Amino acid sequence: MVETLPSNATFLHPAFFILAGIPGLAGAQAWLMLMFGPMYLLALLGNGILLTVVRIDSTLHQPMFLLLATLAATDLGLATSIAPGLLAVLCLGPRPIPYATCLVQMFFVHALTAMESGVLLAMACDRAVAVGRPLHYPVIVTKARVGYAALALVLKIVAVIVPFPLLVARFEHFCAKTIRHAYCAHMAVVELVVGNTRANNLYGLALSLAVSGVDIVGIAGSYGLITRAVLRLPTREARAKAFGTCTSHICVILAFYVPGLFSFLTHRFGRHTVPKPVHVLLSNIYLLLPPALNPLIYGVRTKQIRERLLQMFTLRKSEF
Repeated sequence: MVETLPSNATFLHPAFFILAGIPGLAGAQAWLMLMFGPMYLLALLGNGILLTVVRIDSTLHQPMFLLLATLAATDLGLATSIAPGLLAVLCLGPRPIPYATCLVQMFFVHALTAMESGVLLAMACDRAVAVGRPLHYPVIVTKARVGYAALALVLKIVAVIVPFPLLVARFEHFCAKTIRHAYCAHMAVVELVVGNTRANNLYGLALSLAVSGVDIVGIAGSYGLITRAVLRLPTREARAKAFGTCTSHICVILAFYVPGLFSFLTHRFGRHTVPKPVHVLLSNIYLLLPPALNPLIYGVRTKQIRERLLQMFTLRKSEF
């Protein structure tokens, strides 16, 4: 049950919050389980298999596939950071979450979302070099540089995301214990704060624009360079082949940014027009759909991975 309290009731630094799940959709819990359960299972199996394939096949130890493995690891973490709690709420109803655990979840959800955006930008830059300067690609894009880029991305994300839980931890009073969400999203917790939350709102908006906004601009610029390089190729077959190397990445970008931008815009500008259950549902789909789809997209569209998977399953089948 979601608590009903007088408007002037406050709590001094609660020991725990209560995750309400998706408010207003209590009658659709079974259907939501049938949607989110398979999504999480696909994310676990698909990304786990993808990481295994890249790890055991030495021919895939190349920058492009190392970036793909980084994306798969990020997807695993992102899905696992919210799906178990979401499924528990859908099965058992509103569930308590310790205050410290809530802040930790807040950090990882936002950090891994930013990490995914940064990896997609790195993959776009990788494709831009591969298509635009194929002869120089092995020299420009090396495994060492991919490792340094990943390390720099992690350090940057830790630096910019740590303020999220710290900005919430500075508050001592809350107007309620129930978070009207399925996980500890920053703004969902801030809604419960008693006090001036202007800094939280401004930092959240600035960070969204600075991280996702810059990444989107970088991805658009990379594909602008790719398009210019492809259009200069002499034959239609060469152009089709060059674009074909980017189709998987384009599909992954669309799967991540389209629901993400819709969720962001409805939260910032559609509070009075988009019902709260719709917004919460969209935010959960946004975090679980890309991890479920990404390994399927790359498994189907990437020739080397597809062939390696077929070899693995054929070998297993012959053993029996």
